[in-house]
Amino acid sequence: MKKVILTGERPTGPLHIGHYFGSLINRVKLQNEYETFIMSADMQALTDNFENPKKIQDNVFETILDNLAVGIDPKKSTLFIQSQIPELTELFNYYLNLVTVSRLERNPTIKTEIAQKGFEESVPAGFLCYPVSQTADITAFKAEVVPVGDDQLPILEQANEIVRRFNRIYKTDCLKECQAYLSNVTRLVGTDGNAKMSKSLGNTIYIKDTPDVIKQKVMSMYTDPNHIKVEDPGKVEGNTVFTYLDIFDTNKNELGELKNQYKKGGLGDVKLKRRLVDLIIAKLEPFQKVRNEYSNNMDEVYKIVKIGNEKARNIASQTLKEVREAIGLNYFDK
Repeated sequence: MKKVILTGERPTGPLHIGHYFGSLINRVKLQNEYETFIMSADMQALTDNFENPKKIQDNVFETILDNLAVGIDPKKSTLFIQSQIPELTELFNYYLNLVTVSRLERNPTIKTEIAQKGFEESVPAGFLCYPVSQTADITAFKAEVVPVGDDQLPILEQANEIVRRFNRIYKTDCLKECQAYLSNVTRLVGTDGNAKMSKSLGNTIYIKDTPDVIKQKVMSMYTDPNHIKVEDPGKVEGNTVFTYLDIFDTNKNELGELKNQYKKGGLGDVKLKRRLVDLIIAKLEPFQKVRNEYSNNMDEVYKIVKIGNEKARNIASQTLKEVREAIGLNYFDK
């Protein structure tokens, strides 16, 4: 039997190239080796977007289109929407009893995101309980592997803590621990040089961006602020353009020569950026062709997701049945 993988994202905007190298590329590869479930986590997205639900509504199918565009095969992977699987909410409620508020507040990922979003003491309870919600998602499908960035490792650690506590208290083994699957590119910097490419920071290149938009974003990229004239020596380290070229440029020998020339002086930023523009456009062109085909046939996309929702519910309901039996809530099934 194949191992199960659960992955997904919060639909707060279209997916960007950081998502592709961080997780999507792994999904495409792993769907041939594992039983793969890909979730559009709209309920989790609402925890910090509850005042703007339209943002989530508008992007649920945008993220699904992006997954299909990069090579997710609906015959191999199950795509579904979190809010359409009510069993996840019931599991979430049971798991809330197995974790303390202080433990949630100590989670490094949650602490970082609370600070980034400026919640301070006004953090929504749903946002604070994000690790518990993710535990429900993972355990509902008995996922053994969860592709994540390294910043999500504390979430998985806490999920496994909840699993162990549940199994110990209720003397069962119905819940399974999971392990992380890390990408080779753990995080792609933003076009502004920020440590993280983020939709909220506006420093992204989206998978669906047109060539003109890609050119505009790359030409405004952060490089070496001291490299003012072409003849000036420049720094490669911390130079966003070279960071991207290291990923997109497969001609490593030629790229190495460009780096040496840039360090010595005599190579302008514009030339490098034009090279990067061409590489990104060439990489995204086949994805965008597939994406356009699906977007022009949304009835087929809706059908794919409805089938995925049904399959996801069937599996999650079986796990929920086992959880209820373990707790002793199966009053009429005895």
